[in-house]
Amino acid sequence: MDIKTFAQNIINWQKQHGRHTLPWQNTKGPYRIWLSEVMLQQTQVATVIPYYQRFLKRFPSINDLAAAPLDTVMPYWAGLGYYARARNLHRCAQQIVSRHQGRFPTDAATLATLPGIGRTTAAAIAAFAFNEITPILDGNVKRIFARYFGIATPLNRSQTEKQLWVQAEQLLQVAQRPIDMAAYTQGLMDLGAMICSRTKPDCGACPLQQHCYAFQHQQQDRLPVRAATKKKPKRSKAALVLQAGSEIFLQQQAAPGIWGGLWSVPTFDKVVHLEHFIDQHLSVSQPNIQSLATIKHSFTHFDLTIQPVWVRIEEAPATLPVSSTKKRAWVPVTNLTAQALPAPIKKLFLSQEFIQLATKSA
Repeated sequence: MDIKTFAQNIINWQKQHGRHTLPWQNTKGPYRIWLSEVMLQQTQVATVIPYYQRFLKRFPSINDLAAAPLDTVMPYWAGLGYYARARNLHRCAQQIVSRHQGRFPTDAATLATLPGIGRTTAAAIAAFAFNEITPILDGNVKRIFARYFGIATPLNRSQTEKQLWVQAEQLLQVAQRPIDMAAYTQGLMDLGAMICSRTKPDCGACPLQQHCYAFQHQQQDRLPVRAATKKKPKRSKAALVLQAGSEIFLQQQAAPGIWGGLWSVPTFDKVVHLEHFIDQHLSVSQPNIQSLATIKHSFTHFDLTIQPVWVRIEEAPATLPVSSTKKRAWVPVTNLTAQALPAPIKKLFLSQEFIQLATKSA
């Protein structure tokens, strides 16, 4: 195993075979790099690209983002998931403007103290924008290291994580100087995404093949070791789709929470609770109540099934007994999908069943 040439092999491969045309590449601007790195956390490149481009068009600078209200920011993140990232992005922008005069810190250690920027994200920003010699360790890199070094313990163990950071630092310590950190960092990301994939890695095209433990011992399908997976719990909610005239009732979800800052229809733990709410607080006849098709949505830690119930009333009530901590609004049917909606609620509003029902009753 020759770790002295590891970094240079990655750099050479990236320059010849890696990705060079992604929207956030070919720039030293830390704002664009930071935005892309946060969006790419637990999200695939193909999904991120249109969000990144739309977000950047609306908020072209750190000052634009910091000055915007969070309610203005959230619609540009809606559907991308992991919404704490958007809230932290906004907080981080405000701190950079207020505490750092709108300039990004140039070192990973300081960057890592900002909201939503962990060690790997900080290192990526520092490497791409400022060429700082500092290691990254995202999911792709962990997989590469586990195979290259033959690490046979699950990656989610804290001891394995520490071992991987040590290896990452050592590879840079022994690397030939000067190091093109942008090419090295991007190369690790590209190699994990394009070659050293989770299943069916293309070892024949890998620049590390000669000294890779997994390749030498034919352990590619066994490394990295996967921790025992727990079956995701299943949860269910009932959703009240309340229509008055041509408007639908929405309320902003409290933060923190999986949908914090987004707008949604009211939800209940059980359909019977929703039905009780209708009986107690809404004057409506049975023909104006209809169950819609259930919606299934998978989160990282659980699977959610939503049972929407559409209810039409004659006019919007002055008050509704929902949580007083939430903002509320009656939104025109034609303007629903322009709101910052959770993905399953947007899916509901885009369904033909809802569109036909809502427009017919408007």
